[in-house]
Amino acid sequence: MKDGMSKKSDYFSEDETYVNKLRTSIKWVLLCMVCCIFGSLSAQKDFLLKVEIDSSIAFQTIHNFAASDAWAAQYVGNWPDKKKNDIADLLFSREHQKDGSPVGIGLSAWRFNIGAGSAVQGEQSGIKDPWRRTEGFLQDDGSYHWQNQSGQQWFLHAAKERGVNQFIAFVNSPPIQLTKNGRAHSQDGLSANLPKDGYVAYASFLTKVLQHFKKDVGIDFDYISPFNEPQWEWKGGQEGSPWNNDELAQMAMIIDSVFRVENIGSKIEITEAGAIDYLTVKKDKYANRSNQIEEFFNPKSSSYLGDLESIAPKIAAHSYFTTWNMEKLKKERQRIAGKLLKYPSLEYWMSEYCILENNEEIKGKSKDLGMQTALYVARVIHADLTIANTSAWHWWLAMSPYDFKDGLVYHDKETVDGTFTDSKLLWALGNYSKFIRPGAERIKVAYTDYNKEKTLKEGVLISAFRNTDDSIVVVAVNQRKDSVEIQLKQGAFTNFNIYSYVTDHKNNLAAMPKNTGHSGQVKIHGKSITTLLLKPE
Repeated sequence: MKDGMSKKSDYFSEDETYVNKLRTSIKWVLLCMVCCIFGSLSAQKDFLLKVEIDSSIAFQTIHNFAASDAWAAQYVGNWPDKKKNDIADLLFSREHQKDGSPVGIGLSAWRFNIGAGSAVQGEQSGIKDPWRRTEGFLQDDGSYHWQNQSGQQWFLHAAKERGVNQFIAFVNSPPIQLTKNGRAHSQDGLSANLPKDGYVAYASFLTKVLQHFKKDVGIDFDYISPFNEPQWEWKGGQEGSPWNNDELAQMAMIIDSVFRVENIGSKIEITEAGAIDYLTVKKDKYANRSNQIEEFFNPKSSSYLGDLESIAPKIAAHSYFTTWNMEKLKKERQRIAGKLLKYPSLEYWMSEYCILENNEEIKGKSKDLGMQTALYVARVIHADLTIANTSAWHWWLAMSPYDFKDGLVYHDKETVDGTFTDSKLLWALGNYSKFIRPGAERIKVAYTDYNKEKTLKEGVLISAFRNTDDSIVVVAVNQRKDSVEIQLKQGAFTNFNIYSYVTDHKNNLAAMPKNTGHSGQVKIHGKSITTLLLKPE
C-alpha cells in the first residue's frame, strides 16, 4: 500500500503543472455554469415588456362577440333540460362563481341559421351527414310550420334569458321549395341556385320569418345575412348556394324593396365572403364573386348597394385561409383596414371562423381541447381586432360533434341525450367576449415590436379596450413558453383596481387574486391568455 501511495504521490508531483491547470479549468467551467444558470434566471426574471396604453386615442367600436347555432343546436336544444342549460351557461352566462371566475364566456350576440328544409329529403337531399341537414319553415303547400327548428329556437330563448340582445339570422341556401333543382345545394356551382323569377318569393320568405320571430317569438333580428359564402360552388356536403356579384346585387335590391314595404327593421348583411381577400381584390378565379367592397359600395359600380335603406353600413367576411404565414395574416388584414379608410362609413365584421387550414403549426382535423388551438385562434382574434379593425368577431360552431377544430363545446352525436365537454378555445374566446362589452372602443397600445411578424408568430400580443362604463380591458396573449412581466404605463392604471383572469393549461378563465398595489406590473404565464380588467375605484 505504501509503495502504491508513494508512486501515486510521485505521479502528481511530476505533473503538478498539469494538475493546477486542470483545477483551474474545472473552476472556470463551474463558474461559467453558475453564471449561465443565474444569467438565465435573471433574464427570465428581468424580461419586462413596457406597455403604453392611451385611452384618449380610440379606433373602432366593438359591437359583439358571437358564435352560430349551426348545426348541432337542432338536436342539443332538445336534450334534457340540465344538460342544455349547462351548455347555454357556458356560452352566454355573465355570472361569476364564488371564487370570482366566470360561469361562462358571455357571448354578446348569437347567429341563428334559417334552414332550407333539406332534412325532410333525407338521403335524397344529397347531404350525407344528417347533422348538416336542416328543417325548414316553408312547406310544399306554401304554408309555414313554425314549430320546426325547435332545438335552435330553444337556444335563441336561452341566449336572450342570459342577457344576449343582438341576434343575426343567416341563410346558407334558399328554401328547397324555391331553388332551381329542388335541393339545398347547387347543381353546377356556376350561379345562384335560385331562378330569377324566384327572387321576390325569396325576399317574401325572409320577410315572413323576420316578422314571425319579432311578433310571436320575441326575437328581433338585428341583421339578416341572405348570402353566406357566395364564392364557393356548394355542390353538396351541406346546404349552400353560390352567388355571382350581379345576382347578389339584384337580389339585395329586391329584398330591400320588400323590407321597406313591410317595414322590416332588420338590416341586410353584405357580404359574408368566404375569405377576407374576396372583399378587397379581384381574383383570377371567380372574378365575378370578388372585389366586393368596390362592387357594392363604390357609387360608380353597376352593382352599387350603398344607398339602399336596408343595407347595413358594413362588410362581413370569414377569416379562413388567411391566417398563415404571418406575412399573409398581416397583409390581408391591412388591406381591409385600407379599404375602411377609403370608405369611412363602413365597418368590418369578421363573421365566421374555425380552423380549416393545414400548415406547419396546426391542422384543422382532429379536435384539440388544449392550448395549442386556443393560442392559434387568439392570435387570429388579435390580428382581426388590431390590424383589420373588425367591429365584431364570430366563431363558427358553438357546439360540435366532429373530430375537427371547429367547436367551442364538443359533444357526442346523440340526438336525444348525450355528453359534452368544454375546451380551452371556449375560455380563450371568453378572455375577449366576457369583458369587452358592446359599445367598447379599441384604444391605443404601444410596446416594442408591436404587431411585427415575429411578434405575431411567437411573441406577446396585447390589445386594449375601453368599455362604456369606463373600465379598461387589456388582453395579453403570451405565445412564449416562459412567463413575462408587463409594465403598464402609469396613466393606464392610476385610480383603478386591477383584476386578472387567466386561461392556460391549468386554468379556464380563472380569477386571480386582485392586484391592489397599483404597481401596474403583472406577470403573464407562458402559453396563456390573460385578461386584465381595470375598474375605476
